[in-house]
Amino acid sequence: MPQSTVHCLYRLVFAVFLAAFSVHDAAALTLKPWKDDLFGYGTVVETADDGTLRVVDYQEMRDINGRDQIPERRVKSAYVSTAVKKAQKNLTLDTPAGPLDVAMTGKSEGATFTVIFIHGRGGDRRLGNNDWNFGGNFNRIKNLAVQNGGVYYAPSVPSFDEKGAARISGLVLRAKALSPDAPVILACASMGSFICARVVRDPIAVKSLSGMVLMGGAADGDYAKTPAFKAKLPVFFTHGDSDPVYAANDQIAVFRKLRKAGIPTRFVLFQTGGHGTPVRMTDWRETLNWLFAQKG
Repeated sequence: MPQSTVHCLYRLVFAVFLAAFSVHDAAALTLKPWKDDLFGYGTVVETADDGTLRVVDYQEMRDINGRDQIPERRVKSAYVSTAVKKAQKNLTLDTPAGPLDVAMTGKSEGATFTVIFIHGRGGDRRLGNNDWNFGGNFNRIKNLAVQNGGVYYAPSVPSFDEKGAARISGLVLRAKALSPDAPVILACASMGSFICARVVRDPIAVKSLSGMVLMGGAADGDYAKTPAFKAKLPVFFTHGDSDPVYAANDQIAVFRKLRKAGIPTRFVLFQTGGHGTPVRMTDWRETLNWLFAQKG
């Protein structure tokens, strides 16, 4: 056999190997641990729905006062690494619906994954970019993004209507275009869930999403009518069981409808937790690893 033919065969075999490796690697995306001993869930006091719903022990005196140097204002330094600041920047991105201010941490192009966090009423990109509030939980997602080759966006939502949602849909599509093989996760807290509810009604945006996280959000009674429901988009819920703004039982009802329909879903309920508890206590690494495992 001519030497040139042999070389061609080697190149072909090597290319097939690389392609197979890349597919396997993408399917097996798992975030490396980062301060799991501090951010992982405590005692699971109850399970339901075949273990897909967990009630996690939450105690304000321990999980706020014991965790923060100044309660609700500044977490203890053990929970934070500010080295991540060199990988973050504030940007104004163009979307088809208009400009969007974002705080971005990580590599936007060729990222291994994308997480987009949507704040609630009265917030902006500073909320989801805050290292020291919320028990250091946003600092953790930023570190997880940087250390695992991903990207984290905290945009300023200009409004919680169709116009605001259209800009977030534009960000979803932009993220997918820059990193086409990477999962894109949309995480919405509190009133930010109104944005999630609108984005999942956009069939084009839904095709670019790999999962959604709802943190103390409003229940979407018509979710079964959305393109996301039809596509069986995986959804992870976290909620405080004493939330005075959006009742936990309303969201649990939506979760059970999804589960009955065969949609991959999980629910973490924080015992005695209030409206802001999920933003502080959601275990980003566990949540994202579960969502990534649903891919394909």
